Amino acid sequence: MQINLSGHHVELTDALKGYVDEKFERLTRHNDHINSAQVILSIDSQLHCAEGRLRLSGVELFAKSESQDDMYAAIDTLVDKLDRQLKDHKDKIIGRKQHAR
Repeated sequence: MQINLSGHHVELTDALKGYVDEKFERLTRHNDHINSAQVILSIDSQLHCAEGRLRLSGVELFAKSESQDDMYAAIDTLVDKLDRQLKDHKDKIIGRKQHAR
């Protein structure tokens, strides 16, 4: 999976990049056909924001997370939201296949 990471008003350190890579690898357990991922990290007046967009074949998933504490908490929540969306999408596809039989 290719991850495009960008930051607005945030210095992207190696620690942040490594953390994002590590957390987004978790998403491949539900669907290993993820084409690309785009992550935008930003800080808006003491509010840490993380946005993520996943591109699958035929589907695009988007989630946004905010945290007052730190950027790592926002990334954790973002990955949890995207993970839930991936799982729901997988269940939806499996349900369609089983219903067609």
